[in-house]
Amino acid sequence: MKDIKIFAFADEASGQIGGQIDAMLRNGLDGLEIRNVDGQNISDISMDKAREVRRMLDDAGLRVWSVGSPIGKISIEEESFPAHLDKLRRTLDLARTLGCGNLRMFSFYIPEGRHSEFRPKVLDRMGQMLEASEGSGVSLCHENEKGIYGDTADRCADLLKAFPALKGVFDPANFVQCGQDTLEAWALLRERVRYLHIKDALPDGRVVPSGCGVGHVGEILRDFRALGGKAVTVEPHLTVFEGLKDLEQAGQRTRTDAYSYPSPGAAFDAACVALKKLLL
Repeated sequence: MKDIKIFAFADEASGQIGGQIDAMLRNGLDGLEIRNVDGQNISDISMDKAREVRRMLDDAGLRVWSVGSPIGKISIEEESFPAHLDKLRRTLDLARTLGCGNLRMFSFYIPEGRHSEFRPKVLDRMGQMLEASEGSGVSLCHENEKGIYGDTADRCADLLKAFPALKGVFDPANFVQCGQDTLEAWALLRERVRYLHIKDALPDGRVVPSGCGVGHVGEILRDFRALGGKAVTVEPHLTVFEGLKDLEQAGQRTRTDAYSYPSPGAAFDAACVALKKLLL
């Protein structure tokens, strides 16, 4: 596993940065794709908070790989794009403060079936965002996501072709949930993918540990490594049944679901274990 760095959305283990650090350390991870800390979205924290988080991570021997921002996760029909562009500029400043070179972003929610109609507006706004990032030292990395312009492989490829500076984040589970064959998507996008989100899903869209769904995560991960891919982010999204312990008598263990976990920390750990099995 030395050829690849493992990061995580550790806010799924704990809402507090201290708990996130503990979760990463006990799983032997390299650092964080930072999304929420101490009750705030990463794009909303202060610069002082960003410096505090970086000091804590530095002290723990961890780092921030990517800012898991909400940039581009608004309706394409929303009229407040200038304010959203300002939010991007501030988030780029936060990324630099955190010592991070990547910013995960999206390509706007599109009314169902109207992708062609809104394509020019999507390209215009994506172009403005990439222009805003020029000279920042931070790469904008587009993630495929349900409901946005770049939900399918063809539309992700359209964006990457239009913008050579744009990088790709490949999320197998999100493609499964859009009805997109992940191997076909990977064949089309593999040369432009900066990193993977390690997440798998069943045909009905339920997220499961990587390797347990139909996302072909293991095959994609092997080819990513063969191409020289250097980083992945664990994104658990697993079912947590926190009330389980309150329903059991002492000494009993009830299995409610093959992929349901008694706490966020347990779900996070299970996702990390699943990835490591695929890396063997």
